Amino acid sequence: MKKSIVLFSLTTICAMLTAQNPFLNYQNWKTPHGTYPFDAIKVEHYMPAFDEGIKQGLAEIDAIANNPAAPTFANTIEAYEKAGKLLSVVASCFYNLTSAETNDSLAALELELSPKLSEYSSTILLNEKLFERIKTVYEQKDKLKLTAEQSKMLDDIYEGFANNGANLSAEDKEQFKALQAKLSKLTLVYGQNVLKATNAWTRLIKDESLLAGLSDDTKQMLHANAAKKGLDGWLLDLKPTTYIPVMKYCDNRDIRRELYLAYNTRCIGGEFDNTQNIKEIVNTRLALANLFGKACYADKSLHKTMAETKENVYRLLDQLRDAYMPVARAEYDELQQFADSLGFYATLQAWDWSYYSEKLKNEKYALSDDELRPYFELENVKKGVFNLANKLYGLKFVKNPNIQVYHPEVDAYDVFDAKGKFLAVYYCDFHPRDGKRGGAWMNDYKPQYRDGKTDSRPHIVNVMNFTRATADKPALLTYDEVETFLHEFGHGLHGMLTRCQYASMSGTNVPRDFVELPSQFNENFLGEKAFLDTFAKHYLTGEPMPQALIDKIKAAQNYHAAYACARQLSFGYLDMAWHTITEPFDGDVIAFGNAAMEQVKVLPVVPETQMETAFTHIFAGGYAAGYYSYKWSEVLDADAFSVFKKNGIFDKKTADSFRTNILERGGTEPAMTLYKRFRGQEPTVDALMERDGITKTTKQND
Repeated sequence: MKKSIVLFSLTTICAMLTAQNPFLNYQNWKTPHGTYPFDAIKVEHYMPAFDEGIKQGLAEIDAIANNPAAPTFANTIEAYEKAGKLLSVVASCFYNLTSAETNDSLAALELELSPKLSEYSSTILLNEKLFERIKTVYEQKDKLKLTAEQSKMLDDIYEGFANNGANLSAEDKEQFKALQAKLSKLTLVYGQNVLKATNAWTRLIKDESLLAGLSDDTKQMLHANAAKKGLDGWLLDLKPTTYIPVMKYCDNRDIRRELYLAYNTRCIGGEFDNTQNIKEIVNTRLALANLFGKACYADKSLHKTMAETKENVYRLLDQLRDAYMPVARAEYDELQQFADSLGFYATLQAWDWSYYSEKLKNEKYALSDDELRPYFELENVKKGVFNLANKLYGLKFVKNPNIQVYHPEVDAYDVFDAKGKFLAVYYCDFHPRDGKRGGAWMNDYKPQYRDGKTDSRPHIVNVMNFTRATADKPALLTYDEVETFLHEFGHGLHGMLTRCQYASMSGTNVPRDFVELPSQFNENFLGEKAFLDTFAKHYLTGEPMPQALIDKIKAAQNYHAAYACARQLSFGYLDMAWHTITEPFDGDVIAFGNAAMEQVKVLPVVPETQMETAFTHIFAGGYAAGYYSYKWSEVLDADAFSVFKKNGIFDKKTADSFRTNILERGGTEPAMTLYKRFRGQEPTVDALMERDGITKTTKQND
């Protein structure tokens, strides 16, 4: 009798603990579409949920590995695909918030979790019994009646294990685990340092005359920044909403220089130094590559991309370098002459480029951000972006106030298809905060997959850092901010429209040099009058953007395109330089970076600066030996949009083909196969060069 009472008490206690921790009851959330109950989730819930998720995940893996039945696609591959669900639910929430709404508690927890999750991953990937079962199924692949998606998933899972040490010796497996754990912590610390360094720098301006040239809206924002901290004046920081307008419009060269140096020396020395972290990261990646018999990290990481080899990456970078650099240098010479005509008479430096570039652009085309902003009120832009998705794919976005959000500024929408069927949840988060890292991105809180006959639809988020409303004006975006919204929304469509069987194959689970196609493709519409006419209305009068202004946008579309390309190429060369080293690096990080970028440098080098100490894409993100993919995808997006230009930018048949063959298919087939199914041929650089005004004639003349 006593034993029964004790058991009952333990059951009751377990039930109470489960009820108190929402993650442990995720299957029963009474929220719209099973969205996260953010109001109920507390910091103290994460670690117990992670621990339980790890425990359940390992138990599920052990059950697969020790299954006495012969290995089959269902009992091994599909079972592996479904394992670790609780851990995925917890991790998705946690890591979305550490990017968009972090705090000291979450940052500390992130460091504590890093070795645990690295150990969890390594334990699974180095499970010999599990891999033997996967290998058995893989070797029978040709005899199995698999769909294209199943075949691709089997390939991906097998290669995922092989590329993460499954075929290594016992000794090398232990070394692999140690290296992975070390790399996980290094990249985490690197990213946290960037955020901390960005937030740590401010400069209070007491004399408003030092901010001459800035718009009243920008000065109001800077004044509000100061007021929030109990200060009187105008507070500069390193967030994009401050950095970009100051570099473009501030007449005071000393202020521009100070801000530039602060931004481009983040994490070089001092409390948040990343120079040593860079050395350790690249050397750890090299050691991992060497374990697999590869000479450099790029050799290991590129094999699953469209590019496949470092030689192909360099071929693209060099081809674009040769085509664009003569034009980029001519752009610099022209800008130097223009600045001199205004009485500058000094060598243009990095902190001068945006300022004089904007002035020349305004003289050539009479076009400035301040002239465009009134037509890009955030709510109107949202309507325009949503309407584009409606015109192309029949989507409808309906705000749902019953969906809980992680911050009051976040909006949540139900997304429906043309037949009124629920398609996705869409969160959008637009403005900078101290707890949000810089930049803009798309992610999912829940991926799409099929569970039996049920199509479990995704929950997608776009996070950005756009201009806020001021005391007397709504949020008025710059042209670049609208373009960024379209870019991230393109990723969002990739996530929302996906229709796949398995979560690991759906949405943006595609090669790095293919994932940017939907996003960069979406940017093309901003230069089209037919799209601008749908939303670009003056926020006060409601008048549409005048034809004369649209003509200026079109005329200015290629303005300094060669310089912009050279800048992107410099990032690509920098990334490849770090990830093609074949010997451990212990040199001067800044000098190495400057040397890597030298061949595509347009502006004079500022010796004490280097962007790599805050280059989170490659040192704390997923773009190591992959930053070239932005240019690779740009070739794809220009080529793809040329079809829309030919057939009509809202042509339904073309849009249906793009949706069916690209956006819905995720990573279910090789990327080039999907692209050729849409395009009918492999892409060429011709459409990109034509769009940028870099013709073969231009190249030869230069």
